[in-house]
Amino acid sequence: MAEREWFEKDFYKVLGVSSTATDKEITRAYRKLAKEHHPDTNPGSEEKFKEISGAYDVLGDEAKRKEYDEVRRLGPAAAGFGGGNPGAYGNVDFGDLGDIFGGLFGNGGGRRRPRAQRGEDIETVLHLNFRDAVFGVTTSVNLPSQENCRTCGGNGAAPGTGFVTCATCAGRGVLADDQGPFSLSKMCPICHGRGGRVERPCTSCGGSGREASSRKVQVRIPAGVEDGQRIRIKGKGGPGVNGGAAGDLFVDVHVTPDARFGRRGRHLTATAHVSVTEAMLGSTVNVETLDEPVTLKVAPGTQSGTTLRVRGRGVPAGGKHPVGDLLVAVHVDIPRTLTKEQTRLVEKLAATFDQGGEA
Repeated sequence: MAEREWFEKDFYKVLGVSSTATDKEITRAYRKLAKEHHPDTNPGSEEKFKEISGAYDVLGDEAKRKEYDEVRRLGPAAAGFGGGNPGAYGNVDFGDLGDIFGGLFGNGGGRRRPRAQRGEDIETVLHLNFRDAVFGVTTSVNLPSQENCRTCGGNGAAPGTGFVTCATCAGRGVLADDQGPFSLSKMCPICHGRGGRVERPCTSCGGSGREASSRKVQVRIPAGVEDGQRIRIKGKGGPGVNGGAAGDLFVDVHVTPDARFGRRGRHLTATAHVSVTEAMLGSTVNVETLDEPVTLKVAPGTQSGTTLRVRGRGVPAGGKHPVGDLLVAVHVDIPRTLTKEQTRLVEKLAATFDQGGEA
């Protein structure tokens, strides 16, 4: 995000936190807002989601947050870079602010060093089976990538040729854009900020200095991840330019449903079938878990829909989350057809109930 926009947008306000908020408070606010405005669950909220993500991209990074706070604190005082009257702001030393503003303001003559740019954020989708989502897993994802051209080494020039300084910007890569008290700079439209051009472009990369490739990134998925959850992995996105930091990798998790189990937060759910007589007289039933089976006692008179709890057989503990349980719903199977003998016996049993008998 351009530093100039930092003067205009209050990222703390976007996330609904104070400027003194801790890193945990900022992360908590971001996760809440991202969940509320995620385009997958709230269509039409793409712009709001981008605004929230952009604010967290700055405030969620310690170095960028410090730089943002400095830019907001200095405000128009940074106009001292524009070649105006430095004394207008008193005895303020602007010595190293050129590094803070990263070339946002004009700073006189000389060759402009290419500005460091943060790499792009990358999104990918990861499909997990139910068990891996419950217990967590370390896996890898293949990502499209760009690397330095092997022919030119990344400078974009054909081997044996050189670099010609741009006559429009005199090699600075930027042009002055005076706006009242500010002396801002904009990228040179001729050399696009590079300060010049190559004599003859490299035929392998067309002068871009980059070529397509792929890379494998290892991803640690925490226990208990749910379908549709997004995981952020810092520094695993696109590479930075001119020494800039790498972007982040966002992994959208999709969990394949399991035929035996469901999820209810940290708890797993399952169903156990018993016959009418087992429900009436009591019995035991074997139930599968994600580990070994367990045997549950079905008390006499158990009704269909009764839930039996197997403690500690749900989603493992993670962070502040306690281990979950396995919730087993009892389903009483009613016979669809009866033999003549069975019908006679059931009718006889029913007659005892009519006479005040107990089940």
